[in-house]
Amino acid sequence: MIRRTLMLAALALAAQGAMAKDWDTIRFATEGAYPPFNTVDTSGAVQGLDVDVANALCEELKAKCVWVKQEWDGMIPALLSRKFDAISASMSITEERRKRVDFTDKYYATPLALVAKKDSGLLPELELLKGKRIGVQRGTVADSFASRFWASQGVTVVRYARQEEAYLDLSAGRIDAAWADALVADGGFLKQPAGAGYEFAGGLYHGRNADEKGVIGEGVGIALRKQDTELKDKLNQALAAIRANGKYDEIRKRYFDYDIYGE
Repeated sequence: MIRRTLMLAALALAAQGAMAKDWDTIRFATEGAYPPFNTVDTSGAVQGLDVDVANALCEELKAKCVWVKQEWDGMIPALLSRKFDAISASMSITEERRKRVDFTDKYYATPLALVAKKDSGLLPELELLKGKRIGVQRGTVADSFASRFWASQGVTVVRYARQEEAYLDLSAGRIDAAWADALVADGGFLKQPAGAGYEFAGGLYHGRNADEKGVIGEGVGIALRKQDTELKDKLNQALAAIRANGKYDEIRKRYFDYDIYGE
């Protein structure tokens, strides 16, 4: 009985210690394959808007940022298994993901867009996409949307491990269009030499009803384990601070000459 009491006391102290974590070091994960939000430079270091924002948050919190490069498909499982503390990898805040992880406030918002050849006649409308091959990155909001609303209705959804693979197949004519995060497609493809001759077919897509908007999500946030509420609060306070002091806009202007935060 005494041994059990001591064991319970030790567990309680351990739990209290875990709750009291000061977060002077925060281990962030990103993919490194989603320009201009996260890429890898010639030295192997990660860079991009996701990385710059997280580094600014660490600076505000006087914490050390440690970066882990993680494949997209395994991002949430690796977070839950404590390989790192947070995900800063352009992960949209959706109802489905909230079942497994928590999120900070958004740090940017983006609609979806259909990337196709100019004058292709395509639009993000089911009637026009039936019989077409549409490329998406596996596990993204674009994948979830296409899988839910198009895949069973005569549209062939072609999934790729990396977004850039979809653009390569689009350029080679192996798919008819790519369905993707609009900001990523803009900076990562349309503004690049390979994107000449392509456009957002039908403009930006925000969702036409509650179901579609539920899949597209509330914006992009930093994902964390549900129990790490103190870290979430700290990151939200730091995010509000860099929005107020101009640091956020300074970072945004490195990549975009227009507002990406939204309302």
